[in-house]
Amino acid sequence: MNRRTVIAATTLVAAGVFAAGTLLYQSTSGQQSAAAIAAANEPPLVRPHAPVLGPVDAPVTIVEFLDPACEACRAFHPIVKEIMAKFPDKVRVVIRYAAFHPTSADAVRILEAARLQDKFVTVLERLFETQPQWAPHGRPADSAWTVLDGTGLYIAKAKLDAKSPDVVGTMNLDAADVKAANVTKTPTFFVNGKPLSKFGAQQLYDLVEDEVAAN
Repeated sequence: MNRRTVIAATTLVAAGVFAAGTLLYQSTSGQQSAAAIAAANEPPLVRPHAPVLGPVDAPVTIVEFLDPACEACRAFHPIVKEIMAKFPDKVRVVIRYAAFHPTSADAVRILEAARLQDKFVTVLERLFETQPQWAPHGRPADSAWTVLDGTGLYIAKAKLDAKSPDVVGTMNLDAADVKAANVTKTPTFFVNGKPLSKFGAQQLYDLVEDEVAAN
């Protein structure tokens, strides 16, 4: 199966689940300061605290506003990895959190705690693999903490780190940037600051390919 066939097939899956809520996680503490920082940095797409996948100095940056509980984000995850594999030295992915679903905030805390143990990618993969368990959309959900066995994550420490002011601050700042960037659905992609002209896997690939050629 060639690349365009794979992308086209995955697009059909992703299109069927592309949806998001409109609730943002925000805690009272730090909300105003996060919004002020976001307003001073337009467009608020890349932040020093944001997780980066791929070479940090890559000439092409995909910013993905991602919700770990989003079914479409799960469907697009293999596409993003495929694009990175196609352009291994040219593309990096910057992850921003858009915690729209009720179970998303816990998952974001877990991911941020996993970063401190260098387990971000492993835990992100596990959360997507087990998403129907902890983010079942309309059915009772298990805690996302219950799906982490075997990832190598020191869970007791992660639970402490997940409550830290730094993690809360990251979530507040990302929530403010989501609002400032007018992100209303996940996943939302920007490639070198450019939004997709139309949502779709092929559109994402084509824009990345154009930016790679230009750089």
